[in-house]
Amino acid sequence: MEIVNALGRRKAAVARVYLKEGSGKIVINKREFETYFPSSLLQYVVKQPLNKLGVSELYDITINLRGGGYKGQSEAARLGIARALVKIKPEDKPVLRAEGFMTRDPREVERKKPGRPKARKRFQFSKR
Repeated sequence: MEIVNALGRRKAAVARVYLKEGSGKIVINKREFETYFPSSLLQYVVKQPLNKLGVSELYDITINLRGGGYKGQSEAARLGIARALVKIKPEDKPVLRAEGFMTRDPREVERKKPGRPKARKRFQFSKR
């Protein structure tokens, strides 16, 4: 089997995912999965699509992550893994979609407007 690649995004984070047959090893930015995401919750988020399909020990995954924070990066990786799994086996798509792993979360940070401290916040009003 050749290498399957997919892209996952969330907020400012971009994950390029490369999937190939193997023993279940995950490498992120040339670092071990457990050292890159020390939090067990973030590790769980990344592995959700693999665990749902029960294929966590069948594929070796290499991920290049850029931008965003830990949470955004973990969810971008989850989307990328889900998309790569669907490229390998398209009949798994309804299962992953039902769990919400195939949907790209479109929410982005709103830009700051001129004359205001933040996007919507205003400076304190003074009558006198």
